[in-house]
Amino acid sequence: MNLLLIAMILALLIPMYEAWQDEDIWQKMLAFASIATKTSVMILVVSVLRDDWMIGVTGVIILSVGNAGLMLLAHVIKRVNDGVM
Repeated sequence: MNLLLIAMILALLIPMYEAWQDEDIWQKMLAFASIATKTSVMILVVSVLRDDWMIGVTGVIILSVGNAGLMLLAHVIKRVNDGVM
């Protein structure tokens, strides 16, 4: 199981590299959404390994609510860049 967790951490580095390399705000938002999803799945794996359901509840909350706030921020940034506000 430790190898699975190490593989997840390595997969987490891919969107970080893409966000660092690209200047487009939408690509950065997608990379951050991917990071949030992967870290919440990692939290769920750790909660199963430790048999701790409170950590699992935290992972589920991050998984369900975290990306919604990020997408709301992306739409606000898009409207500001378009000059609508």
